[in-house]
Amino acid sequence: MHSFLAHRRACATKRHEREERIRLLAPEYHAPISVAEKELLAHPASDIVTSVQAGSLAPTEVLVAYGKQALRAHAATNCLTEVLIAKAEGWAKTCNTQGPLAGMPVSVKDTVGFEGEDSCIGYSVWVGRPVKRDSALVRLLKDAGAVPFVKTNVPITLLSFESANEVFGTTTNPHNKDYSPGGSTGGEAALLAYGGSRLGIGTDVAGSVRVPSHFSGVYTIKASMHRFLRTGNVTSMPGQEGVPAVYSPMTRTLDDLEFFWKAVVSMKPWEYDHSVLPIPWREVDLDAGKPIRWAVMWDDGVVALSPPCRRALETVVSELTARGHEVVMLNPPSPPFEGFRLAFQLLLAEAGKLIPKLSARPIRWGEATDPGMLQARIAFTLPRFVKRVWAWYLRRVKHDEAYAGLVEDCYEKTTEQYMGLIAEREAYREVWFEKLKNDAIDFVLTAPNALPATPHGGMKDGFKGCGYTFLWNMLDYSAGILPVTHVDKELDTLDKDALIPRNAIERGMYEMYDAAKMHGLPVGVQVVGRRLEEEKVLEGMKIIESILKDSGKAYTLLEPAE
Repeated sequence: MHSFLAHRRACATKRHEREERIRLLAPEYHAPISVAEKELLAHPASDIVTSVQAGSLAPTEVLVAYGKQALRAHAATNCLTEVLIAKAEGWAKTCNTQGPLAGMPVSVKDTVGFEGEDSCIGYSVWVGRPVKRDSALVRLLKDAGAVPFVKTNVPITLLSFESANEVFGTTTNPHNKDYSPGGSTGGEAALLAYGGSRLGIGTDVAGSVRVPSHFSGVYTIKASMHRFLRTGNVTSMPGQEGVPAVYSPMTRTLDDLEFFWKAVVSMKPWEYDHSVLPIPWREVDLDAGKPIRWAVMWDDGVVALSPPCRRALETVVSELTARGHEVVMLNPPSPPFEGFRLAFQLLLAEAGKLIPKLSARPIRWGEATDPGMLQARIAFTLPRFVKRVWAWYLRRVKHDEAYAGLVEDCYEKTTEQYMGLIAEREAYREVWFEKLKNDAIDFVLTAPNALPATPHGGMKDGFKGCGYTFLWNMLDYSAGILPVTHVDKELDTLDKDALIPRNAIERGMYEMYDAAKMHGLPVGVQVVGRRLEEEKVLEGMKIIESILKDSGKAYTLLEPAE
């Protein structure tokens, strides 16, 4: 009981602190957005930085405009955790006005560490435990002239495609409040989609910047390991290196994404963070040399694409083909589900014990956890013989190999077993490397998820449906997301009575699909390159966006009503 009461007090304290920080801001932050501020918010980040560098625009003006819009976004979606605007006013007055991010507000995921600020990531026991030093990322941003101004919401455990916890509450999708903005970087995606920020930072271990970008209609490129800064930030699973989380930029537009990546790399991040490889930005010209070859993965072998997600992919394939690009069907060197199953075991090799037991048991008695991770925890605690019987039933009676495989994998691995999984991972990566090289494949095109945004609580069935993103984490490939279209209740209808799910995972996912209710939600596509090919992936995304614009099919960004 004492633990539960402490939990409730911590939640109330943190929410009150957030409300007070907003309330005590200068009156100008609570005033309506002016015409001049609307115009400023419409400018790409590169234009704003250029104006600050030229002295024609003050960083404080930029901060006020984005601060006001971020507060509007928060009122609509509950996307913010730590409101740093008061501190940011000081940073804006003294920022490097000649830096590559001069005067530009930057929002970050709650995991990012700021000296003197909490990074509780939704755990009430970590409320009131401020970080002692700015992380490497924050130091670089400040040196570049950027003005960090807000932190954004996440799911407890950081292992969910929703963003809900009892400390900060549930973040909603700015396109439809009944749906998730994604996770675990969902607060960031909601803020960017609403226009409360242009440049943001998130993390990705199984799709955590890509799925929110898909659900909310924004842009990202998931970095490969050791390309982007991460040291000094907070995590729910320190030491988890089987499928490491990677920090990656998220932005409102593709132009902003290119600008942000280049700006960060120009600061030589390897001089701020020992884990970053010393790789300068490399210009890629896809018009020179051999023709571009795109391979399409239409199905991850577990959950078939829903109508809008397949339609988005078909649109891109059709436009590429019409312009003479070579587009082929991907013939995977091994079933994608094998990669998903291997990644699942690596990520939770300690049977999920690290998450609830680390540092005085972060999940307190009575504190709600993510519905998907709750299911996983239950599965891990069942006796092995029960899981073997369950898996036998699924495999022999239900003919459900996918779910049976996950069930029998839910056990704590020994050191020897873990090392064996690492060896399997490397062998799996080698097979894919040889396949893409021998077939001269430049990019893999696929969906970011089988569904558009899922309803709140949907991770009870949806947490296992991450095969379209998790595979690329396991392979450590660079992968970008760009929005392509929106769900259309007329075009994307589905006769569920005629649907015969191949497995329990697919059944659970499709129980959430409703084209009428999902009408208007964003739908993206995923562009996958090989390891450390962030620059090339960006160029591939630029090709797709350009041809969609030329054909009159450009994606329309959300413009929230006043």
